[in-house]
Amino acid sequence: MVDFPDSGVFFVGNATMLIRYDGFTLLTDPNFLHRGQRAYLGYGLTSRRRTDPAIQVEDLPPLDAVVLSHMHGDHWDRVARHGLDRSVPIVTTRQAARRLRRQGFGGAEGLSTWQERTLRRDGRTLKVTALPGRHAPGAAQVLLPPVMGSMLEFCRQDGSVGLRMYISGDTLMDRELLAPIPERYPDIDVGVVHLGGTMILGMMVTMDGAQGAEWLSFIGPGHAVPIHYDDYEAFSSGLDDFREEVERRGMSDRVRYLARGETCPLPVRTARSEAPAPQRS
Repeated sequence: MVDFPDSGVFFVGNATMLIRYDGFTLLTDPNFLHRGQRAYLGYGLTSRRRTDPAIQVEDLPPLDAVVLSHMHGDHWDRVARHGLDRSVPIVTTRQAARRLRRQGFGGAEGLSTWQERTLRRDGRTLKVTALPGRHAPGAAQVLLPPVMGSMLEFCRQDGSVGLRMYISGDTLMDRELLAPIPERYPDIDVGVVHLGGTMILGMMVTMDGAQGAEWLSFIGPGHAVPIHYDDYEAFSSGLDDFREEVERRGMSDRVRYLARGETCPLPVRTARSEAPAPQRS
């Protein structure tokens, strides 16, 4: 049995994280395929996994919810489909929620951009807000499933925010599309950025290292955790690309690099205080 910490981000692999904070336990983008197995990406396309997940689906603790950025085989796979409790709430896109309900996951709820879902536990609340994302350039978006970013706001009994975490989802860096995010949330504590420079149908459909560094500078979280960068053959831009660009921009002190199976502690705000807004460029 895996001994998970009471608070922190446990990196399972790819875009899969176990997030535990203030009594809540969340799982993101559940992907438990093993090395050598293939994820299905649609249109007959697959990508072979290069790595093993840090844990198995049966090792998970009880979950309050799953946050699913979109319906792709490297974010929701056949292992998750068979291994997860079908009553668990799943917060995702409208398209993914329809498919999940057909698979028997009656707690799947689809959100449009800027819609919210609130979870409650022992007088505390967790608000999940769907944020804009773009999984392909231009008109090619219609070829890929809709994707959402997610803002997680963990609120205390007095209503103050204890932690604000933004998960990018499989989006490209698009300043016009993403601009409302730092405007609405100028004080993001933790930003989780999906990288990889994923290539599908000859197009790059997730941020590469350069775009990821631009995202970090533009969104301006106090801390950043890069994920989704080396697990599949479709990825063209590894973590070193991001690291080099972050160092060039002088932002290395804001990034925490996690190995699979490692836990990153989460910051805690002082009650009724707001985190300072970082500088953006």
